[in-house]
Amino acid sequence: MTTFARDLKNPLLKRRFVFLTLPNYSLIALSTAVEALRMANRVTQEDVYHWAIASLDGSPQRASSGLSISPTQLIETVGAVDIVFVCGGVDVEQAVTLELLSVLRRLAQRHVALGSLCTGGYALAKAGLLDKYKAVIHWENMSALQEQFPRVIFSDQLFAIDRDRYTCSGGIAPLDLMLNIIKDQLGRDIAPMISEQFILDRIRNDQDRQHVPLQARVGLFHENLIEAAALMESNIEEPLSLDEIAALVGVSRRQIERLFKRYVGEVPTKYYLDMRLRRARILLLQTAMSIMDIAVACGFQSPPHFSKCYRNLFGHTPSAERQLSRRNTLSGSKA
Repeated sequence: MTTFARDLKNPLLKRRFVFLTLPNYSLIALSTAVEALRMANRVTQEDVYHWAIASLDGSPQRASSGLSISPTQLIETVGAVDIVFVCGGVDVEQAVTLELLSVLRRLAQRHVALGSLCTGGYALAKAGLLDKYKAVIHWENMSALQEQFPRVIFSDQLFAIDRDRYTCSGGIAPLDLMLNIIKDQLGRDIAPMISEQFILDRIRNDQDRQHVPLQARVGLFHENLIEAAALMESNIEEPLSLDEIAALVGVSRRQIERLFKRYVGEVPTKYYLDMRLRRARILLLQTAMSIMDIAVACGFQSPPHFSKCYRNLFGHTPSAERQLSRRNTLSGSKA
C-alpha cells in the first residue's frame, strides 16, 4: 500500500480519509463522520474531501445494527491517505486481530495519521499506538481500558486531537470531531455552515464531556447535586466521605442528603456504593483483573464485603458473574 504523510492544514490540498470498519462497528458513528465530509464538499462547492470505507479483507462488514456499507475496499489497496479511522462498536476485543494490529503499525511507520471512532481506540491502544497520547473512547469502556493500557492518557472528552492521533467517543460525537477538523483545515466559516445544514444547536469542542452524572435525570439547574455526583465518580478507588463531599461542594451534609433523596430517590451513600459496584462490574466483565484487584480499584478493602454488596445489587457474587459470562461467551463461539 502506497501511503505518505501530507500537510493537513494546507487549504488547497484535497484530503483523503479512510474508515477501516471492524465487525459490529457503530453505524451512527461512521455515518455522522462521513456526512460531515460530504457536507463540507457541498457548502464549499469543491471536492475538498475524499473518503473510502475499507476492511481487512475488502468485504463489507456488518455493523452492530446488522447493516453493511458498499462499496468497501481492501485496506491494502486504498492508496495515498491522510487519516485512517478505525471504526469500532460492540465486542471490539474480538474484532482486534494480529492482522489488524500489523496493518495499523505499518500505517504508523509510514507516518499516516490515525484516528478512531467509538471503541476503535481499543485497536490503536492494543497496537501500542496511543502510548503517551491523550485519547478518547466510549465512556462505557474507559475504566476497563485505563487499567489495561496505563500508558495511554484517557480523557472523558467527546474527542481528542493530540498530534497525529484523532480519537473519538461514539454516538454523534464523530460529527463534532469532523467539524473541528474541518474548522482547523478550511477555516472558521465552513463548519458553522455545515452545522446549520444539519440543524445543530452548536458545534461541541474538545472541552465538552461525554457523560455528566445525573445531568440527564435532574437537568442543568441542580449544580450542587451534579457536582457531588461528579466528585463521587472521580473518587472511586479512594471514596470520599459524605462530609468531605459536602465540604467540597460548599453545602451541608444534610443538604446533600435532601437533594439526593428528592431528585434521585435514594440516599447519597447508596448512590455512591452502586456507582462503585457498576464500575466493578465493567472491570469484571471486560478485563482479566483479579477479583481482589477489582475490589481495591473500586474502593473496597474487604473482599467479603465487596462480594456481599455485589450480590445484593446484581444477584450474583463477582466470581459467579465472571463464570457465567465466560460460559455465555463459550456457548456463543460454538453456535
